[in-house]
Amino acid sequence: MKLFHALALSSVLGASLVIAQTPAPAKSTPAPAAKAAPASAPSAADIASAKAKGLVWVNLNTKVYHYSTDSTYGTTKNGKFMTEADAKAAGARAAKASGGKSKAAAPSK
Repeated sequence: MKLFHALALSSVLGASLVIAQTPAPAKSTPAPAAKAAPASAPSAADIASAKAKGLVWVNLNTKVYHYSTDSTYGTTKNGKFMTEADAKAAGARAAKASGGKSKAAAPSK
């Protein structure tokens, strides 16, 4: 009986040593998502078409949108045209009015 216990104990200890020496499986971490490359700058025809449709230009980096009367309309490096409602739904806000360039003019009294 002692021989059986000794044999069983050595089997358990031997197995635990083998398990302890087995390297842990490598963690498979997902690769970081690559940032989308900025789209090419819109052409003059693209800008004219967007103005005719009443679209705003959204800077995707800053989440600020610009009206067609703004000097930065269609000029930021990473942006796209969309409706004002879509811009707001995407979390963008209107650019601060600078020198009367915003779409909505304050009513004069």
